[in-house]
Amino acid sequence: MDLEIFTASSNERLVVSLKNVSPSRTVRDIKELIHREKKSLYPARQSLRLEIRGKSLKDEQQLKSFSSELKDGKIIFLKDLGHQIGWKTVFLWEYAGPLFCYLITYMRPELIYGKGAPTKPMHQVVQIAAVCWTFHYIKRILETLFVHRFSHGYMPILNLLKNCTYYWGFAFYIGYYINHPLYTPAYFGRLQINAALAGFIFSELGNFSIHIALRSLRPAGTKERKIPVPTENPFTLLFDYVSCPNYTYEVMSWVSFSILTQCLPAAIFTALGGTIMTIWALGKHRNYRREFPNYPKYRKAIFPFII
Repeated sequence: MDLEIFTASSNERLVVSLKNVSPSRTVRDIKELIHREKKSLYPARQSLRLEIRGKSLKDEQQLKSFSSELKDGKIIFLKDLGHQIGWKTVFLWEYAGPLFCYLITYMRPELIYGKGAPTKPMHQVVQIAAVCWTFHYIKRILETLFVHRFSHGYMPILNLLKNCTYYWGFAFYIGYYINHPLYTPAYFGRLQINAALAGFIFSELGNFSIHIALRSLRPAGTKERKIPVPTENPFTLLFDYVSCPNYTYEVMSWVSFSILTQCLPAAIFTALGGTIMTIWALGKHRNYRREFPNYPKYRKAIFPFII
């Protein structure tokens, strides 16, 4: 069949006409055909729709599955999503930056704290905090490279600037205060430091365990989704109570880090991050319940018995 691709805007404009498109072709195939005619419109920046303000068609959908719904029998609307960047690349930038920014302050260059700063004594908790921060972000980088499987391959490139500003800025802000020569250690001393460090290690192991469990739910190269359930790993028992235990453990990690360092900027970062992750978790929780009729009704989104 023949297809006409128009812009998804109030002033509809013909983008390209496609001739003799087989009904068995998928949306992904149609995007490739458009790309052949319009080189700037690579598949990742295309959103194909049946209506101007309609939902995006899924890449795996075949033309014959929605051909009867096409406007005037052959029109599809295209929204240009703008320049895109791979999620893996985004995550690597987001996580490598905070590692670098924090360690700049940890090394105490004279450029930041003034002459003589490198000779000032450094409390042991400052060194512990640096190890925790470094471990967290190296773990995130390695998970991005070897563990995570992304259902969405790309995101708008402008989001990279926004996300990096958030992560990099907070890394320098937190590091500046913790690694400052005038930094004051935890009020309750060794007890507070040891308890918070134990909480941080526990939470990081839990977060990693959940990521491994989630990876096993999606075979490589697919977008398959299943109801997450606990595995033999005891850290995954949190799946019995919340839909997104990876976020639960992540929040616990930053709460522990804030207690460890007794640093207000770290607490602000924890509060903002916890709020953002709660919003994400609520969205994923709603999607799970909408997609799976048999989804456990007693589960909360992120915090057991609460939210």
